[in-house]
Amino acid sequence: MRRLLFGASGAAALLLSQPVSARDTKAWGDASSIGRDVLVVTALGLPAIEGDWKGDLETGGSMGAAFLLSEGLKKAFPERRPDGSDNKSFPSGHASVSFAAAASLQNRYGWKVGLPAQLVAAFVGLGRVEARKHHWYDVAAGAAIGEGSGFLITTKHDSNVRILPWGDTSGGGAAITMRF
Repeated sequence: MRRLLFGASGAAALLLSQPVSARDTKAWGDASSIGRDVLVVTALGLPAIEGDWKGDLETGGSMGAAFLLSEGLKKAFPERRPDGSDNKSFPSGHASVSFAAAASLQNRYGWKVGLPAQLVAAFVGLGRVEARKHHWYDVAAGAAIGEGSGFLITTKHDSNVRILPWGDTSGGGAAITMRF
């Protein structure tokens, strides 16, 4: 587990350390795709290495549910991408799958694995906006879908610290609970 975690953390650090010009939309798009792929491989690989097949199944289910819901919403609510390439802007599929993977890792293995995964997922969302593939609200909707599927489908393995996102009509945030 430690090797995979260090490998994923190293890949994420390398990804985040690369200089990306604010105007280079292709580089932002490539970086966000790499971030998503690192999260998917880590979310499926970590349970497999641990022999946690239930965790692997739940993680696959949460990412699959996020993907299917995002694709359904893209068809139901066609919206032009900021770069004008097509009408599949809402919601961000990259964000939904990335946040589903991050939420699954966090819910299953705790905050020490979940926090770095959430940071990479946030980078993926930022990358999609900077690549002009999505509006900020497309990414926010994708993040909500991913977080929801990750926390609803993946069961807790064992953790003393939990970070739970919340939102209502007045705003949103995160609640942190700790058990001593």
